Amino acid sequence: MAETAAPHEFVTDTHPAPVDADTRTAMISDPGFGRVFTDHMASVHYHEDKGWHDAKIIPRAPLSLDPATAVLHYAQEIFEGMKAYRLADGSMALFRPEENARRFNESARRMAMPELPDGLFVESVKALVRTDAHWFPPVEGGAIYLRPFMFASEVFLGVKPSAEYRYLVIASPVGGYFKSGAPAIRVWTSEHYTRAAPGGTGAAKCGGNYAASLIAQAEATRHECDQVVFLDAAERRWVEELGGMNLFFLFDDGSIITPPLGGTILPGITRDSIITLAKEAGLTVREEPYAIDQWEADAKSGKLTETFACGTAAVVTPVGKVAGVNGEFTIGAGGPGQLTEKLKSQLVAIQRGDAEDRHGWVHRIE
Repeated sequence: MAETAAPHEFVTDTHPAPVDADTRTAMISDPGFGRVFTDHMASVHYHEDKGWHDAKIIPRAPLSLDPATAVLHYAQEIFEGMKAYRLADGSMALFRPEENARRFNESARRMAMPELPDGLFVESVKALVRTDAHWFPPVEGGAIYLRPFMFASEVFLGVKPSAEYRYLVIASPVGGYFKSGAPAIRVWTSEHYTRAAPGGTGAAKCGGNYAASLIAQAEATRHECDQVVFLDAAERRWVEELGGMNLFFLFDDGSIITPPLGGTILPGITRDSIITLAKEAGLTVREEPYAIDQWEADAKSGKLTETFACGTAAVVTPVGKVAGVNGEFTIGAGGPGQLTEKLKSQLVAIQRGDAEDRHGWVHRIE
């Protein structure tokens, strides 16, 4: 009989028929990204009269939803993306999970959803990793990608915040994010579609933002590009971010520009970490608007030497070429730049326990 869980403690219902060891070994030998999933998931329920309750690790299984479940009609849902890493001593760790918890609640507030206690968020992720640590993939750059998410689960038709919610965390063994294997990605500038506008949900990590970006991403794919670049909604001039990553621009004087947060850009945790590391290295980092025409002019003049995108899934990824309806331009030599590689190496070394963690970013999972 399962015991009642204390606050922030998860009762574990072990999977009665987990994937057998040989099948699991084959699945994680080349997992790709986001297509292989572990045996379990974390689950917590919310009701406006009871608050958060029934915290469990349960077998991963399909969900049963009534056709009138609120999320299916009004899109009240949010999510996070984070990774569990294997350290040199064999232990597992998370990178800045308290920041994911903070951003999750910022998204919840914007979407009129209940906030999840930070401790409950972090423990839900740790408990799932403890349970399914044997799914860690033995591939270069491997990790367990974690997807905490919450959705409106009340059964009703009516435009109002739901009275009930379901919070879940699923886990996926992953390798590299981009399939092309190219040393740098090629990006497409969207002329017709924007990702977010002031006052909208651009700073919230909600599915609607990504759904709205898919048509632009499909356009990028048709033009043989890896990602889409979104410009601001008002002037269609200022570079904001890629479909799923923040951008950085590196110049020949050693300075760096990244578009400023202002409600239309997702406040990336990798972005914030890169800014900290760059400043510690003595670089000047400016959070200021950067225009698409200036990007092209600076690249062609040689003033701009490198551009990279960053995010949890892809970590740090060089941008080699920028294409659009008026042609394309190349950044530097079209491949990874030295400073990009240096910043990426620093970040990955901290995440995997190979470098000193001066900021307390790495949270070991005991």
